[in-house]
Amino acid sequence: MAMNITETKKSSSTTTEKATPPNLRYQRDRDRELVRGIFKNYENPGGWLGFSTKFYKEDPVERWDFFDEQIYSIPRCVARHLNNNLWYPVHEHSVDENGKKIMKIGQKVHRAGFQSLEFTDLEEPTPQLFTVENMQPSR
Repeated sequence: MAMNITETKKSSSTTTEKATPPNLRYQRDRDRELVRGIFKNYENPGGWLGFSTKFYKEDPVERWDFFDEQIYSIPRCVARHLNNNLWYPVHEHSVDENGKKIMKIGQKVHRAGFQSLEFTDLEEPTPQLFTVENMQPSR
C-alpha cells in the first residue's frame, strides 16, 4: 500500500504531510461484493470445512460451512481467505551459503480453495505470456 507524500514550503522550512489513508469503507464494500464459485476441499475430498470470520471492526462474526464441490455465492473477502490463508508448510532441510544446515519451507500445501466462476481479482498480477520461437537463419 503506497502512501502519497506531498511537500509544502513555508517561508524557509520544508514540511512533509502524508495524504489520508485509503478509504476503508470503499475497501470493505468491495470485499463484501458477492462472487460465485466452487468450493474445493483438497485435504478431505468429499468432506466439509467450517470456520468463523470477522474481517472488519464493524462486521459481525459470521460462520461459514462449505461442502466439497458445491457452488456458492460468497463475499470476495471470504473467497480470498479460502485461496490465500488455508495452507500449511512442508519444511525441508537445506544448507545456506556458509555451509550451515537450516530448515526452510519447501512447499505450501493448500487445504482448501475457491475456484471462481465469474470474477478475477484485479489486485493480483496477471501472468505475462511470452511466445518463444526458434529463429534459424535461412540458407
